[in-house]
Amino acid sequence: MKIKKVLVSQPKPASDKSPYYDIAEKYGVEIDFRPFIKVESLSPREFRQQKVSILDHTAIVFTSRHAIDHFFHLCAELRVTIPETMKYFCTSEQIALYIQKYVQYRKRKVFFGETGKFADLLPLIVKKSSEKYFVPMSDVHNDEIKNALDAKGIKHTEAVMYRTVSNDFTEDEKFDYDMLLFFSPAGISSLMKNFPNFEQNEIAIGCFGPATAKAVKDAGLRLDLEAPTVETPSMTAALDKFIGEHNKE
Repeated sequence: MKIKKVLVSQPKPASDKSPYYDIAEKYGVEIDFRPFIKVESLSPREFRQQKVSILDHTAIVFTSRHAIDHFFHLCAELRVTIPETMKYFCTSEQIALYIQKYVQYRKRKVFFGETGKFADLLPLIVKKSSEKYFVPMSDVHNDEIKNALDAKGIKHTEAVMYRTVSNDFTEDEKFDYDMLLFFSPAGISSLMKNFPNFEQNEIAIGCFGPATAKAVKDAGLRLDLEAPTVETPSMTAALDKFIGEHNKE
C-alpha cells in the first residue's frame, strides 16, 4: 500500500505553514482538502416552527463560531434586530472576539470562559441569573447545557438554528485517492451517501477520535489509521508516521 494522493475531509488550511504541506513536500505526495460535510442555517420557516421569540431574551449563549454565524444570519433573514442591550456569553475568548464580526465588542456586554468548556462558563451565567438566556444549537446536540442551566434555575430557551448536511460531490469531481482522512461520524455518513457502492479495496482510511472510528467500523469499512494516540497526538503526526512506513522503498 503506497500512498500518493490523500484526501483530507476538512477545509483548506488558511496558512501555508500547515503541517500537511510539510508532509506533502517530505514524501512527494498530493494532499487535497475537501469537506464531506457543511453547516447550513435553518430556513426562517423551519425556525418559526419552534415557536421561539429571540427578543424575549436578554442574553445569548454561544458555544462556537458556527453558532454566531448562523444566529446572526438567521436573525437577518427573520428581520430581527438585536438590541444593543443584549449580552453575550461565550465558552472561550476566541469565540467572544469573533462576535466583532457582527456587533460592536463591549466588555460589559460580552463574557467568556477560560477553558472552552461550558462548565467553566456556567459560574458567570449564575452571577447574571436575572437574565433570560437564549442558546442557538445545532440539530445534533446533547442536553449538557440544558441540564446545567436547569440545575441552577436559570431561565433559558434552546433552539436549533443550524444543521450539518452532506457536502455532495459533483459528477465531474475526481475521486482517485489512496487515502481518506475523516474527523466526524457525519463525514463517514456523507461518504456512503455520495458513494453508495463504495469499495474500499486498497484505499486507506484514517480518522480522528473514537466516535469517528466507531462510525468507520459500523459502516463496514477497514480502519487503517486512528488518532490521537500517545505517540501521535495529532492527525498530521499520525499521517506523517503512516506514510513514512508505507512509502518505504
